[in-house]
Amino acid sequence: MKKWFALCIAVGCALAASVLHAQTWPQRPVRVIVPYSAGGLSDTQARVISERLSAAFGQQFLVENRVGATGAIAAEYVAKSPADGYTLFWATTPQVSIVPLIQKVNYDPLKDFAPVSIFGKNTYVLAVHISIPAKTLKEFIEYVRAHPGELSYSSAGTGSAGHLSAALFTSRAGLTMTHIPYKGVQAATDLVGGQVQMYFGPAADLIQHSKSGKIRLLAVSGGKRAPILPDLPTIAEFYPDFRADTWNGLMAPAATPKQIIDRIAQEVAKAARDPGVIERLNKIGVDAYANTPAEFAALIRSEAPLWRDAVNAAGIKQE
Repeated sequence: MKKWFALCIAVGCALAASVLHAQTWPQRPVRVIVPYSAGGLSDTQARVISERLSAAFGQQFLVENRVGATGAIAAEYVAKSPADGYTLFWATTPQVSIVPLIQKVNYDPLKDFAPVSIFGKNTYVLAVHISIPAKTLKEFIEYVRAHPGELSYSSAGTGSAGHLSAALFTSRAGLTMTHIPYKGVQAATDLVGGQVQMYFGPAADLIQHSKSGKIRLLAVSGGKRAPILPDLPTIAEFYPDFRADTWNGLMAPAATPKQIIDRIAQEVAKAARDPGVIERLNKIGVDAYANTPAEFAALIRSEAPLWRDAVNAAGIKQE
């Protein structure tokens, strides 16, 4: 009985300490671990929200770039960090839903993290070289079917979200095309140059080339039309089960106190509704977006089958 009483006291003290910590957090700078290099689309979003959180909480939210292994290095680092609210993960779709399917990782994307909130979602744009005599997605599909195996598409690397979006599209449409993987912006450069005929890429990378008449934009990969390109149809308008957009958002080590998770999520939601933030994100082809921790977790579960289908369509086996 004495042991049981002591145990109850210990548990009660631990819970009280956890609540007190959450109420007084943050008392020092918070690190936001970004899995990509500085200057890119994900990094830019991380810096926008970090500025807002710094102002909201009165402590610096410092962006720290830890690159490598398609983001797995950063993910593992955060997964093994103390769950005290002072280390957050700037997570993106690949580290959570794609990378664990194609390479061995030292973290569990569902068990090792507590979702906080998505901050931005971005769709991919299906772009074709101007030499392709197709003005619409329907015409492009018909053209590729008439030339099986003769056309190619580029991506920023095997297993990248752009590659999987393209593989899923060609699978749904029953098209035979050759995948040409590149590293980084060369994938878009060779589309503009005509070395490849199709590319799924971020809107911000492609709009300028479309305006110069070197490529043609035919559709977007998300579940709804993109505000930055409202006249482009979604691929889902032709293939209802198709959706391949990506998100950027905050996650924390799994045991981080719920009070801290909820406080951060509330501030992300406020930022995502701010007209100035919305405008900044729209300029880089990103839709401001916020959801609750529970909604974030549900979204991750709901999109898992789609990315698994995409990996299978691409013929990628886990390393």
